Amino acid sequence: MIKPELYDVIELLTDLPQVDIKAGQLGTIVEKHNDNAYEVEFSNSMGETLAFLAVKTSQFIVVWKSKTQDWVPLADRVAAMLEVLPEERQKQVLNFTRSLYQISA
Repeated sequence: MIKPELYDVIELLTDLPQVDIKAGQLGTIVEKHNDNAYEVEFSNSMGETLAFLAVKTSQFIVVWKSKTQDWVPLADRVAAMLEVLPEERQKQVLNFTRSLYQISA
């Protein structure tokens, strides 16, 4: 997992129905509660705040690093997503990936 830091941009992996925020929504880390929870600000395309809430590290991946001012490489994002999946789901992803090699381009 890529270590989250203040002002990193995260992508939510799970829906948060209590505040109507869907998986895939981007947010910015604005506070660290502990090593497993961060306060994240979610905004709309107009820059208006949709929600401020504590999110567990198992619910998001880091997609942009404030320190380097750069996007996290796609392979690193996929690896981070796999880390939070149960082993059985990881095996399903591995089998799917293997199947991609069988498809002619």
